[in-house]
Amino acid sequence: MDNREFSKELEKRTRKFGVRIIKLSTSLPNTPESKVIKNQITKSGTSIGANYREANRSRSKADFKNKVKICESEASETQYWLEIVVEAKWLPWQKIKSVYEECSELLALFTSIRKKVK
Repeated sequence: MDNREFSKELEKRTRKFGVRIIKLSTSLPNTPESKVIKNQITKSGTSIGANYREANRSRSKADFKNKVKICESEASETQYWLEIVVEAKWLPWQKIKSVYEECSELLALFTSIRKKVK
């Protein structure tokens, strides 16, 4: 797979991840506290793909690297919110596990991509 194909596939993967996060957030309880987390997790989880899409349309390597760094940060933040959801006992780990693992993989991918850009 060349870089262009990889980029397209990763764009699709991050978009699917964003949809999964949106669906997960709708299953959170409807309390004032959870509404804050719903908003945060939806923003960070969908921002990963939006920023990666922007990275692929960047004007320079520095711009690309910066946007990929934002993807990293958003993935890490999404993991944090997922951990909060579990620790608050709003959803069981079993329901979060596959989304959390995908988020971990995305974080690792963006870390690797950023380190390869010179």
